[in-house]
Amino acid sequence: MTIEREEPALDAGERAMLDGWLDYHRGTLAWKCDGLTDAQLRTAAVEPSAMSLMGLVRHMAEVERYWFHEVLLGVDPGELYCTEEDHDGDFHVTEADTWKEAHATWQEQIATARRHTAGLTLDDFSKGLSHNSRQPFSLRWIYTHMIEEYARHNGHADLIRERIDGATGD
Repeated sequence: MTIEREEPALDAGERAMLDGWLDYHRGTLAWKCDGLTDAQLRTAAVEPSAMSLMGLVRHMAEVERYWFHEVLLGVDPGELYCTEEDHDGDFHVTEADTWKEAHATWQEQIATARRHTAGLTLDDFSKGLSHNSRQPFSLRWIYTHMIEEYARHNGHADLIRERIDGATGD
């Protein structure tokens, strides 16, 4: 694998620390996908699960979009892969789905998240609400949740990658 992840600074302030850990986990997911073919990236974990590395990347694109656009700004930009008919469309990859598209969409959502958080403080609150809460969220909470979301799914990615080619690592 050739993806280089930058370790978060040990002495950073809180915002830089949260940015660092979020980027580290984004990099970890990219690292788990590096060097695989589209077919390998579409390989499901274990039946009956549809979870695959490509599906995880598509899911995280949806998650980035949801928290840093819909919740933070209060504007619903629409879904990327999920529909009313298929709430898990991000995980339901087909032979027609490509890494090039999934990766580009994910990177676009990460760049959009960075733009939307620039100039905000960790104590700023979202203009939107989540599906499960009737209260706004601080940017600090959103960052912490996103780190948790990536960490959980990176555990899945680690197991899927090991199943595909035996590669392991933190």
